[in-house]
Amino acid sequence: MPSYRELLQQVKSEIEEVDAPLAHDLLESADPPLLVDIRERDEWTEGHIPGAVHVPRGHLESRIEQVVSDRSRALVLYCAGGSRSAFAAKTLEELGYENVASLAGGFTDWKRNGFPVQLPRSLDAAKRQRYSRHLLIPEVGEEGQMKLLDSRVLLIGAGGLGSPAALYLAAAGVGKIGIVDDDRVDESNLQRQIAHSTERLGEWKAESAKRTLEALNPDVEVIPYLERLTSENVERILADGWDVIVDGADNFPTRYLVNDAAVWHDIPLVHGSIYRFEGQVTVFKPHEGPCYRCLFPTPPPPELAPSCAEGGVLGVLPGIVGSLQASEALKLCLGIGDSLAGRLLLFDALATEFHEVTLRRDPGCPVCGDNPTITEYIDYVEFCQGPSNTGRPAHA
Repeated sequence: MPSYRELLQQVKSEIEEVDAPLAHDLLESADPPLLVDIRERDEWTEGHIPGAVHVPRGHLESRIEQVVSDRSRALVLYCAGGSRSAFAAKTLEELGYENVASLAGGFTDWKRNGFPVQLPRSLDAAKRQRYSRHLLIPEVGEEGQMKLLDSRVLLIGAGGLGSPAALYLAAAGVGKIGIVDDDRVDESNLQRQIAHSTERLGEWKAESAKRTLEALNPDVEVIPYLERLTSENVERILADGWDVIVDGADNFPTRYLVNDAAVWHDIPLVHGSIYRFEGQVTVFKPHEGPCYRCLFPTPPPPELAPSCAEGGVLGVLPGIVGSLQASEALKLCLGIGDSLAGRLLLFDALATEFHEVTLRRDPGCPVCGDNPTITEYIDYVEFCQGPSNTGRPAHA
């Protein structure tokens, strides 16, 4: 039976090895290989080669296809000294990967040659435990979780849609959550607005939601705005800097105002709305798809668009729609997946059916079109006013 050294020499004779200078030149070329760091997590956190992806040797066979599905892709594997990566390269060749090399001398030789090293931020032990299920997902991982902790999401409303969206965003570790709401908790809210409770009756919804979210996840900072969004305060609120806006408003003046502000500030807007048993979700991504005005150039007559307070809503429906909004917001924060930009997702709770409608940007849109005619905030209540519509915002 061969010894370890004999087996290592045999494997090295059967694979391709590249030294640090050659690997550096390959990475600087027009078609660089993908670097795969197969060391353990504690080694990775002490420093790694810039641009490398981390797949620990113990998980290589089970995770490599999720990281590199193209078996013809050029790969350079490295460990600390070049031994583990040699065995790993042999394993990938046996899995059908066609262009695999091992970095001779590993990370140690790379540093010895004076080539750049990246010292990553890392999660502490408590955060690794809290977000462990995220860390197992290749599309998220530790880097993605740190993106979430650095992300800032503004919620318009802490009601039916804002409650589930806020809860899941906080649980996921979105570092800063703003909540705009000027309403107080009422007993009629508790059938669907799950961020609140009976003991909170009479409290400001934004303050109640803050207590709930910070109790759920102390990593999250919640900024309550005890005011309704208006043309007078929208710039001040957006000046706090937000990556994504989640619209949980239940009225047209606020929806048009949020849309226009999102377009002018180039902030993705996750829109949701509900009525009785029906809900819809989409993403309005400025300059990459339509905006709310492309979908609804003018508000419908009030009698054709009653609020939840007027028409009712199944209590679980905002939970479904708000969770979908949270999912879209998380993807936008992480920069992964395909958002609902350009797609309107319709949900019928009675039939338990989803339908999708394609949305297109309107070149003649007065806000996001080729020649916009609305370039500053207007009187949105007057714009949406009808004989039976006060225009006062509510939040599902």
